[in-house]
Amino acid sequence: MNIPDAVTLAEDSRARSELNRWLSGLTASQRAAWALENLAGNHAMSSSFGAQSAVLLHLMTRQRPDLPVLLIDTGHLFPETYRFIDELQERLRLNLKVFTPNLSSAWSQARHGALWQEGVEGIRRYNEIHKVEPMQRALKELDVRTWFAGLRRVQSDSRAGIECLELRDGRWKVHPLADWNDRDIWQYLHKHDLPYHPLWHQGYVSIGDVHSTRPLQAGMLEQDTRFNGLLRECGLQI
Repeated sequence: MNIPDAVTLAEDSRARSELNRWLSGLTASQRAAWALENLAGNHAMSSSFGAQSAVLLHLMTRQRPDLPVLLIDTGHLFPETYRFIDELQERLRLNLKVFTPNLSSAWSQARHGALWQEGVEGIRRYNEIHKVEPMQRALKELDVRTWFAGLRRVQSDSRAGIECLELRDGRWKVHPLADWNDRDIWQYLHKHDLPYHPLWHQGYVSIGDVHSTRPLQAGMLEQDTRFNGLLRECGLQI
């Protein structure tokens, strides 16, 4: 395929659609390699170090070991998540960049209360303070022009339409695993002897903050396990 230049891609949605059709025929590793080679500016990936995060961390750092890995530490992660971060950082030699909210979790709760208990609007406010603002600050401080993330279409209704390559707020957003299903994830982890998050084995299929994450139970969808089913997205990715 004759790939349009970055300016054309940014200005022409039809050109992006054609490119996404071409990218859909590549493997996840090939998509990542293409983006690393062809999309200009500083590159970084984000990770929540959630249930299946080892896949993209491994896939990306095999191609660029020094790729910055952005982690937003909300101050409310599970103890198992912090240990999982330590494990993967040591094993994969990650170039980890940790960003935190401007207020500590205790100070924020003293000022705003337990926002996650105050319905949809409270959850949105919590996410803005503890997740969105730190991520936007991270992207700005590192001048990230191409952002890799592990979103997959099967994860929720709100992610069903994601493309391998999107233009978001003036930067490229790349989803190498966009079309992967859970079996693809399992096969990759098994092939490379990579771990699931420790809480996966206790029924947690989507893992965020302690106060807003539940294990999957009969009759629930994956998206129901976060924010008491009121919201699936925290605002970071969608």
